[in-house]
Amino acid sequence: MASNLSPVFAYTVLYVKDVAKSTAFYAKAFGCNVRRLDDSHRWGELESGKTTIAFTPMHQRETDGITGAVQDPWSGRERPPVELCFAFADVDAAYERAVENGALAVSKPEEKEWGQKVGYVRDIDGIVVRMGSHVNPSKQLHQD
Repeated sequence: MASNLSPVFAYTVLYVKDVAKSTAFYAKAFGCNVRRLDDSHRWGELESGKTTIAFTPMHQRETDGITGAVQDPWSGRERPPVELCFAFADVDAAYERAVENGALAVSKPEEKEWGQKVGYVRDIDGIVVRMGSHVNPSKQLHQD
């Protein structure tokens, strides 16, 4: 019997203060294409490859009572338990564009030991966004 239960990761939904502002911010700061912003400004979508990034208001009568209220981080030292990661061929240029367009600089791009260049910013809602290169394949060690 064939199963139709194979999942496809379709959306990452970010709960934000202002859907229209967040949608526009991601378009400018990270170069994402806006797929949709509904007339009510209660739902926005960005094209991001096979997975859609969506925005919806922090509090909604439709879901707060069912799944619980969304909590804001308490301070700049705390963050939501999620981060978005974008891969760029030129991480330095992408980082600079994000900061020039309103992202809060957290950590400038640097080479990591696992073979990736990574920088961090916060979006206008405090969500951490990792901007990195694709991870380079591990180099094989030669034994003499």
